[in-house]
Amino acid sequence: MAEQAAEKRYNVAVVGATGIVGQQFLRILHDRAFPLRALTLFASKRSAGTTIEYGGQEIEVQEIGPRSFAGVDLVFISATDDVSRTIAPLAVEAGAVVIDDSGVWRMEQHVPLVVPEVNPADVDDHEGILAIPNCSTTPIALALAPLHDVNPVQRVIVSTYQSVSGTGQAAVKELTEQTRRVLENQRPSPHVYPHQIAHNLLPEIGSFKDDGYTSEEWKVSAELRKIMHLPDLAVSATCVRVPVYVGHAAAVNVEMANAMDAEEAQTVLREAAGIVVQDDPTISLYPQPITAAGRDDVFIGRIRQDSSHRNGLVFWVVGDNLRKGAATNALQIAEELIKRGRI
Repeated sequence: MAEQAAEKRYNVAVVGATGIVGQQFLRILHDRAFPLRALTLFASKRSAGTTIEYGGQEIEVQEIGPRSFAGVDLVFISATDDVSRTIAPLAVEAGAVVIDDSGVWRMEQHVPLVVPEVNPADVDDHEGILAIPNCSTTPIALALAPLHDVNPVQRVIVSTYQSVSGTGQAAVKELTEQTRRVLENQRPSPHVYPHQIAHNLLPEIGSFKDDGYTSEEWKVSAELRKIMHLPDLAVSATCVRVPVYVGHAAAVNVEMANAMDAEEAQTVLREAAGIVVQDDPTISLYPQPITAAGRDDVFIGRIRQDSSHRNGLVFWVVGDNLRKGAATNALQIAEELIKRGRI
């Protein structure tokens, strides 16, 4: 059965193919030698008719129509919430399995929210739609899960430092333009964000809720609980947008059931899938967005005991938000579905 699954090839559709995550997904799809039979690309009406190079061929981008998903096995969606809300059920109705990168389906009870290194078995319970976690949640979950396996995590306090590519191509362009204007002693004009992002930090990602937290902070908390199957896990998050192009970072403070020294934590994390430990203060070795960009691993360093709590641990985690935070994770979910015969 495993050999038959490995030999099978799949008809794949990508919705949002011209977007920043869609473009990254196509590169990873090719690099990982996914068993592809045919590839169909979709985007908004204004992008329809353009072409994208894939594997030495030019593929025309299409606008979604009534029979767009006929014969398609897998649909990857990286688009707006409204597009995903409309398109995902249509794809499932046509017989496809959907892996979605929006925030629409993540907290739906019948939709698995998956980081394959953490909760791969959850893909078995899908009903046609599977969700990718928020790009700031995934590296934190990857770091917490192996620690939790040996020493139950009871409370998490996290501050994220998130790059502008998490907002999309317009934000990347805005950072470039604002930086140029600042260096030329001109006043930047913010459009994507409420304030200037160049040479600045914005402690506002998403919309503010009645309790003072933002929607992004709520996502980190709720998604960690779902991925780790810990509905009562105490989590408090502060999410900050930073003037970095690619790479989300987080300072994580974890309270566990028992004390754990830094050396033991390092050993656990070094043995965990998808993690690279970079932790040597004597040579200023620690994770940085600039070195994590373009990599699929999640990088962890600055591992130390919490000086304020005997059962506490503190560390710094960085990952490429476009790859493991989105595109790579999506493709790994597809690979897990194939491995388990769930597609």
